[in-house]
Amino acid sequence: MKKVLHKITTWSRPVKKSIMMLFDSISLVVIILASFPIRLGYWSFPENTLLLLTAIAPVIALPIFNGFGLYKSVVRYIGFKALWAVAQSVSIYSLVWGLAAFILAIDGFPRSIVLINWSLAILVIGSSRMLARWLLTVASYSENKKNIIIYGAGSAGRELSRALESSEEYSNVAFVDDYYVNQVSYIHGVPVENPKKLSQLIFEHDINEVFLAIPSLSRNRRREIVNYLEQFSVVIRFLPSLSDIAKGSVKIQDLLEIDLTDLLGRDSVQPNKEFLNTNILNKVVLVTGAGGSIGSELCRQILSLRPKKLILFELSESALYQIEQELLTIKMPNVDIYPIIGSVADKERLEMIFNFYKVQTIYHAAAYKHVPLVECNQSQGVLNNTIGTLKAAEAAISSNVETFVLISTDKAVRPTNIMGASKRAAELILQAFSKLSHKTCFTMVRFGNVIDSSGSVIPLFKKQIKAGGPLTVTHKDIVRYFMTIPEAVELVIQAGVMADGGEVFVLDMGDPIRIYDLAVKMIKLSGLEVLDNNNPKGDIEIIYSGLRPGEKLFEELLVSGKFSQTENELIMRTEEEMLSWDLLEPLINEIQEASIKTETNKIYDLLKQLIPEFSSSYQTYNKKN
Repeated sequence: MKKVLHKITTWSRPVKKSIMMLFDSISLVVIILASFPIRLGYWSFPENTLLLLTAIAPVIALPIFNGFGLYKSVVRYIGFKALWAVAQSVSIYSLVWGLAAFILAIDGFPRSIVLINWSLAILVIGSSRMLARWLLTVASYSENKKNIIIYGAGSAGRELSRALESSEEYSNVAFVDDYYVNQVSYIHGVPVENPKKLSQLIFEHDINEVFLAIPSLSRNRRREIVNYLEQFSVVIRFLPSLSDIAKGSVKIQDLLEIDLTDLLGRDSVQPNKEFLNTNILNKVVLVTGAGGSIGSELCRQILSLRPKKLILFELSESALYQIEQELLTIKMPNVDIYPIIGSVADKERLEMIFNFYKVQTIYHAAAYKHVPLVECNQSQGVLNNTIGTLKAAEAAISSNVETFVLISTDKAVRPTNIMGASKRAAELILQAFSKLSHKTCFTMVRFGNVIDSSGSVIPLFKKQIKAGGPLTVTHKDIVRYFMTIPEAVELVIQAGVMADGGEVFVLDMGDPIRIYDLAVKMIKLSGLEVLDNNNPKGDIEIIYSGLRPGEKLFEELLVSGKFSQTENELIMRTEEEMLSWDLLEPLINEIQEASIKTETNKIYDLLKQLIPEFSSSYQTYNKKN
């Protein structure tokens, strides 16, 4: 039977339409023949004019049915609108057929026959569509379908459930919803259960995936639900936001893997639009490191704020090409985009670019930021991060750039590695320059790890999970702050507007997250279980690889601990000691010379003089680097 029904689904539309029209024609004639015995109480076969009236019923009905689209709708997806069309078309047909009966003036024709004919026609024509829909849905059902649960029985959940009815991959076996705690309800024949019954439902129906269908959820509430679902080791997918659905950029059937962005536990603070525009709108803006994870997001957000020109400054040709091509697809009118290859350590090229394009605002995101790599290449890390910032700042001053914003890092606070120390030295340079008399306003924005950046642990964990494990965690107690790249960049742009010169702005990163807990969460949200002594039948093991050179157990954001609030509650202004340029310049010159000569021991000693709180257990190498 199922094979026959499946074969029917492969027939062409004209064939299916012809079958439906033939069925309706026969049904209408049979309905009229049955109407008379129902009304009269005995069998009476129509004769003469009454027989003609019975025969012309399909002739009257089919054009009307076709006009209402009864033969255009796909039976498998038929819904309320199609049934309403059935009711309308049958009503008009019955009215026309009844008028024909009165015009023909048939003797002994009961007027109630018209009403009986109408009632039976709606019942038969409508129910035949629903029966066909059910049979064809069964025909399309695959025994390999995955049983899923939809969390959320609102409009989005209901529409998702309807979409899944024709899916060959998923079968919705239940809804769960917080608002149906004390109710027994069904939606499209699917039960709505209390979330407390999830464990029972997952066990009974062998559930591997839960679809979160509440697009309007705040990040905090979504985190609560995900944390609750985490214990069941199921894959969680969710619908996009209502704004994305409204814009038409995604369909409501689109399902996304749960994003760790939703686990940060903090809703974004809405930006001040005037703040966002001040340094960008109708201005010439340049981003160094434009192809990096932070730099590329800066470029995207800056472009949306309509600068006059956007200069992409990047050393990597491939990274520069990728971000340029992406931005060109956005097609922002009246914004010119210029991809420029160059190094931030090349002061002459920087000055030429700044002057040629008359740059007004610079976001300095270019940096070597992978701690172990910089530890292996200390001199190059200092040349790029510290001396590169010096050269870029000097070029900005000589070119009368208005605003220079440095993207810094939490690793610059009491650094334990060369990368952090090189960024702290860069901060000190800009703080010193801010006290000199010139047009350029220098400021810095300091924050921690960003999710899915090239140096983040999260992409590594995703890759390791895909490979079947194990997940490598450096230490069981190591913790890190995390923020999304778009949110960090948005706050960077706002902080730059608040600057008077020399400030270090610190972004509120929320609560720190233990990396081991993050690893466990990612394993469980992938529908897997942790393999350990307590669960020897688990899927993926977590192993400890040991702290890497220069790595801390925890990061800090403040040097002195002193800060003040700004207009945005997620941005703090720190109060830190500065060095004058007269005191700083000799040390920076020595650091530059030692870096050029690759004198790693001397680099360390000089950085220690510059930054007394700098300490490293991994000071030197046997080879020069």
